[in-house]
Amino acid sequence: MNPIAITETDRYLFGEGTHYEIYKKLGAHPCNVDGKDGVYFAVYAPNAQEVYVIGDFNDWKEWDIPLKKLEDSGIWDGFVEGVKENQLYKFFIKAKDGSTLYKADPFANYAEKRPGTASKIYDINGFKWTDSKWIKRRDSQDMFKQPLAIYECQIGSFMKHPGKEDGGYYSYREFTDRIVEYLKEMKYTHIELMGIAEHPFDGSWGYQVTGYYAPTSRYGEPKDFMYLVNTLHKNGIGVILDWVPAHFAKDVHGLANFDGGAVFEHPDPRLGEHPEWGTKIFNYSKKEVVDFLIANVFYWIKEFHVDGIRVDAVASMLYLDYGKKQGEWVPNKYGDNKNLEAIEFFKHLNSIVHKEYPGFMTIAEESTAWPKITGPVEEDGLGFSYKWNMGWMHDFCEYMKLDPYFRKDNHYNMTFAMSYNEYENYILPLSHDEVVHLKCSMVEKMPGFKVDKYANLRAGYTFMFGHCGKKLLFMGQDFGQEREWSEERELDWYMLENPLNRGLKDYVSELLKMYREYPCLYTDDNSWKGFEWMNADDKDRSTYSFIRRTEADPRCLLFVMNMTPMKWEGYKLGVPKAGKYKLILNSDDAKFGGNGNEVEKEIKAVKGGCEYQPYALTLDLPPYSALVFEY
Repeated sequence: MNPIAITETDRYLFGEGTHYEIYKKLGAHPCNVDGKDGVYFAVYAPNAQEVYVIGDFNDWKEWDIPLKKLEDSGIWDGFVEGVKENQLYKFFIKAKDGSTLYKADPFANYAEKRPGTASKIYDINGFKWTDSKWIKRRDSQDMFKQPLAIYECQIGSFMKHPGKEDGGYYSYREFTDRIVEYLKEMKYTHIELMGIAEHPFDGSWGYQVTGYYAPTSRYGEPKDFMYLVNTLHKNGIGVILDWVPAHFAKDVHGLANFDGGAVFEHPDPRLGEHPEWGTKIFNYSKKEVVDFLIANVFYWIKEFHVDGIRVDAVASMLYLDYGKKQGEWVPNKYGDNKNLEAIEFFKHLNSIVHKEYPGFMTIAEESTAWPKITGPVEEDGLGFSYKWNMGWMHDFCEYMKLDPYFRKDNHYNMTFAMSYNEYENYILPLSHDEVVHLKCSMVEKMPGFKVDKYANLRAGYTFMFGHCGKKLLFMGQDFGQEREWSEERELDWYMLENPLNRGLKDYVSELLKMYREYPCLYTDDNSWKGFEWMNADDKDRSTYSFIRRTEADPRCLLFVMNMTPMKWEGYKLGVPKAGKYKLILNSDDAKFGGNGNEVEKEIKAVKGGCEYQPYALTLDLPPYSALVFEY
């Protein structure tokens, strides 16, 4: 008897789009049947005439090992005795038109290292997890009341072995040692990993996937990836994966035209292809495709213990005409451009995942004004935990790039995001997308001489960490990587020999420590209860000031930013309370690469305020600086 064999119930649930553990049945699974060791193969190929499994265990003989078609399901299966772990395999498919295809397994747990395209037999069971305390704490906490500071990272270009072939990649286990050390030193709370699902082309950064259920073999085996996640959890660091349900690669061994017909993509190319990206679009109206994707999220949660997904290119899923010209898309039944099936897919995904794993984050990379991205499904929202605030990111970068002479004319770029902050649960992202394709690195976006660029960036990061919203920085941005990021080389770690880079890294570390220490910076992120402008309108001097507060902690913080090269002496600032305001962070401090302008460590607020506040402080604001006071 086969303990894994697909049952009638399995087939029914898969056809309904509600078999959230279908990955335990479809794919290739080592097992014992009637005392014989081997592998059970199962694949969904509804349009196929015949399906065979081929591999190095049968010298890749095409017509040698047929699979049988299960009734009314489109699933083919069979047990093959003697097949062992780590052996290569593919499905050999005869299409209805008589053509033949060689396909990697859509549910494979492991893949041959590129440029090879076969799947690998692998048993993901048996890893000894030791992160139960982390998982229990994650699912019992209110995530919105916790600090969230994300380090976005691509393993292959974080660090490399010099002189080694094939890019000199660190393995998952080697990377574990380096990244845990770095994240703990810097005080990030989470890491977001790019390009973990298997993909054939390095230059796609993992955004054109062929193996949704396979951690990429570039860095080792699936259990090595489990080791990475487990070790991060044991060190108090959460793990978020980039997840790409918007489109998939057209590579001949992948999901496209899987059995000679449209299995995963929509059969109408106006609905099933991205002309700009050269990729296929999933058919969200097909329940088996919905099941493939939602089960994939459960797979990463249950089998790899990940804590969240950042969903790539959500806008491309929500809008039928995204990136398309007239005639390249089809309106919905109401005649507009909303993708009704994708909307239902997100509601289904978020409702079922959050019900079972309340601490699991789903994060939308969504660049439009679509309403209620993070709204409850019961109130017609999409149900995401967070949304990347792309509007804030764009306004922030555009402002910070300006020569200070022109900043006064663009002053409200920096204040606009607070006018809509209450509508979603936001993450403020300075991601990899902002430091590629001739956009310049973060530090090179800044105006002025070199020392000015770093001073600008320190002030800008302070504004970001004080502003409402969770935080995300891409690797290299925290120490002032000056070249644009490339997947072909490691970060320019040698720059830490320079005082400005070392100072910026130390400063970002101080921001991260401050962010985690003061609950006012993260407990009321989408409410005016936690934020108040002291002066949002001082455009002539290009200064900004605001306070952060919370009922959860008596300590409040005052942020004051000067975005010009001018020193503003005797600067008077309205504040809400009497008493002493203690300086806890000064971006102009010499130890961070600043000019070392002195600022009083404690300033007493006096009666007779300004900007509608009852009290006032008088201080000297150094050029290109940010000051943070506790009161």
